[in-house]
Amino acid sequence: MSIVGAFDVHRRQLTFEYLDTSSGELRRGRVMPADRPHLRAWLARFAGQQDVQFALEGCTGWRYVVEELVAAGVIAHLAEPADTAALRGRKRHAKTDKTDTRHLRVHLMAGDLPECWIPPEHVLEARAVARLYKDLVDERGGWHQRVAATLFHPGVPAAVSVAKPDGRAAAEQAFLSPAGWQAVQAGLRQIDRLTAELEPLRQQLDMLSRRPPGCRALRAAHFGIGAVTSVAIWAELGDVRRFGSSDNVVRHTGLDITVRSSDGKGPPGHLSRQGPPLLRWALYEAAKCAARPAAPDYGYYTAARDDRGGGRATLSVARKLARRCYHTLRELGEDALAPAA
Repeated sequence: MSIVGAFDVHRRQLTFEYLDTSSGELRRGRVMPADRPHLRAWLARFAGQQDVQFALEGCTGWRYVVEELVAAGVIAHLAEPADTAALRGRKRHAKTDKTDTRHLRVHLMAGDLPECWIPPEHVLEARAVARLYKDLVDERGGWHQRVAATLFHPGVPAAVSVAKPDGRAAAEQAFLSPAGWQAVQAGLRQIDRLTAELEPLRQQLDMLSRRPPGCRALRAAHFGIGAVTSVAIWAELGDVRRFGSSDNVVRHTGLDITVRSSDGKGPPGHLSRQGPPLLRWALYEAAKCAARPAAPDYGYYTAARDDRGGGRATLSVARKLARRCYHTLRELGEDALAPAA
């Protein structure tokens, strides 16, 4: 490598450090403010040079930096944040932006930098739409909980949901104080607003799930995977050929069980939750369909539910779905990530 360097990405500045391996010159500095025009102007110094490589962590803001690096002819390396931090070992001194860039540059030169997969643009766009849908669903669920908590004070049953017409009728007939009635009406308006935002997003995801071969294959092959969940799983799993086995896929989802033990004794295991939250949500939502008698995993689900409870049974089915999705996308090969025709 003739030039090898690294960026530490922040909202206000990009801290950089790069080494010219031919001359041995080491340079450090900042690109301020951290935006496309200033980064593009800074990268112009490498025009016409061969074998220029830069590394950065896969944190918020990595996308535009990688796009500008690629446009400038620079090879971009996206580092996995958790594994990169683990390479430091035990912390012995304060961590700064300069030490972060030096850490990335040194491991990039050594060839042991743990790297993330950089998705193509159409996968990133689908991932952004699915994440927006999930964020709005979570916000609407929060308002449902606030309205239910307000209605609980005058004695409205907890089973009543304002998402249904009979639930709204019960809420209107409840004996509420003026402040309580104001809170309920405000919550209902927010729920209606978010529902209006979610409907076109759902239609967009449904249309998107019917076009890419990977999404179509997931919907056709696996019970419970629908319009939204197929796009989320396809976009978050990405190129599954980078995984050596289905066990690695389960570990990537964060649905694997971690156990810390000492001398053969330890607390019960818990979910690692190290993977993409959207992927875990999509697999769990799809796995909940196993509670239906028509589901192919209904027998396994009921046996696990009777033994360990419904939540753990659903997690077990979600792990199975993750493995099956891995094999489905792997069989498609390069066509799995092909854009919509």
